[in-house]
Amino acid sequence: MSQQFAFASQRIFDGECLWQEHALLVRDGKVMEIVPQAEVPDDYVIKQAGDCLLAPGFVDLQVNGGGGVLFNNQPDREAIETICRTHAGFGTTSLLVTLISDSEEVLAHAIRAGQSAVGVPGFLGLHLEGPHLSQSRKGTHDPAKIRAMTDQDLTVLAAAAGTFGRQLITIAPESVSLEQVRQLVASGYVVSLGHTDATANQAMAYAEAGATMVTHLFNAMSQLGNREPGLVGAALEEGRFSCGLIADGFHVDSATMNIAIRAKNGPGRVFLVTDAMSTIGTQDEGLTLNGRQIYRREGCLTLADGTLAGADIDMLSCVRYAHTVLGLPLVEALRMASRYPAEAIAADKKGQLKPGFDADFVFLDMHLNWHSTFIAGAMVAGSANASELLV
Repeated sequence: MSQQFAFASQRIFDGECLWQEHALLVRDGKVMEIVPQAEVPDDYVIKQAGDCLLAPGFVDLQVNGGGGVLFNNQPDREAIETICRTHAGFGTTSLLVTLISDSEEVLAHAIRAGQSAVGVPGFLGLHLEGPHLSQSRKGTHDPAKIRAMTDQDLTVLAAAAGTFGRQLITIAPESVSLEQVRQLVASGYVVSLGHTDATANQAMAYAEAGATMVTHLFNAMSQLGNREPGLVGAALEEGRFSCGLIADGFHVDSATMNIAIRAKNGPGRVFLVTDAMSTIGTQDEGLTLNGRQIYRREGCLTLADGTLAGADIDMLSCVRYAHTVLGLPLVEALRMASRYPAEAIAADKKGQLKPGFDADFVFLDMHLNWHSTFIAGAMVAGSANASELLV
């Protein structure tokens, strides 16, 4: 028998429009439609959300860890479950578990973990961030792990394609050829440029080869100059690129973020990513990555030399930052956390609450505090006052 629920709320944002005093109709984990509360069919069980805002669940394409678990250190299904469960407590309903540059053995474990985790609530797939990057723009990646892509690497990646959900790979032109990018795209990978000193012309050539994304815009890449636009300039000028942005106030200055958002040519968009590490949802004072200590201090994570090492932020906090610090309209900040990343990864049933889409959504109170998170119409995480919405 079908499960039919109507989630009635003072405000519902479907990813495009904001509805007042309406209800979201959900059947068997899918969105049916949004109707005035007075027009909810009699055969739907009504769940009242009062003055909460109901919005599409957040889609995070770069999540290294959470709940005390770093995927590099524990590349298995249990880690993926912990990471997804932790980030659900901050409104994220779909995420790409991210593997930072590591050994071939760890990569093999990560791929097997992704294959075993298909179907885990919140697990969208894997983001392989490296190891085929540039030494000069390594950031926190271990230089001993960075290397050029070989034919064998390509064979391994192609063989795994389509087996672990959505697949995103960050590469640098210094380490991956145009032909290799074409083959990755043909295998179904979304190719993102990052950790690179590529020129704008090189970046444009890789867009022609099929690259469609730029990883954490401004960080670990060639910058916008007056005579050489670099990857930053290419990312903003080339409409085929969508660009992840870490909105934590440490990775990129707020003025720079606003300039980039205004300057971005479409149809590609600037979207929010967390680049979150294992500290999210914990009181941990730090973590280790590839044998190196990472310190948690005053809202950011760094190596001993001060190099930023991922981020200590959740997606709801990124949304708040985009709205309250950058001054973006709330609906646009929400789009940057849901609709735009879903479009960037071609997750065509995520990021919006339109008929036929997955019923993945988050409730926020009037002050943008988290209330509860639903995946496929079922509550997967809730605050202390969320019991009335239990399905």
